[in-house]
Amino acid sequence: MKIKIADLEFEPLINAETIEERVKAIGLQLNEDFKQSVPVFVGVLNGSFLFIADLIKQISIPCEISFTKLASYYGGTTSKLKIRDDIDLIVDIKGRDVLIIEDIVDTGNTVHYLIDKLKQRGPASIKVCSLLLKPTALQKKIDELKYVGFEIENEFVVGYGLDYKEMGRNLDAIYKKV
Repeated sequence: MKIKIADLEFEPLINAETIEERVKAIGLQLNEDFKQSVPVFVGVLNGSFLFIADLIKQISIPCEISFTKLASYYGGTTSKLKIRDDIDLIVDIKGRDVLIIEDIVDTGNTVHYLIDKLKQRGPASIKVCSLLLKPTALQKKIDELKYVGFEIENEFVVGYGLDYKEMGRNLDAIYKKV
């Protein structure tokens, strides 16, 4: 079933049940991988808010949660390749294991920017967890990207936190532009 958001049409790509199952599996893996530490989960707003909310419900180990806000799309359908840094991380991460939680990694520029920024603060480790990955859109290798929900084609997507012109974030599934 197609839906319309602003001036574009979208069709289903990943349904809510499939997302839920994958988020649970990632949560189990994170519990195992971080059981020896108290990690800091850093959600990248706005897009990751639904993913991190559902993911954190699966976490049974002690952890902290914080947020930063970065943007590279500014309401369009393609990355502007210039990172807008709206809200900085306020928690001290020196000597801590950090897990960046992203909604989507496409060019990789935003997550590279954030990794470089956080490395200057002396964390013990940095890893990245992204709900979506567009492998063919990557412009740089991301060694820290250890957890991926779904690999998708280089298509514009909305839903489950991702938006088009700030709309569509509330959808419980992921849709691709027709």
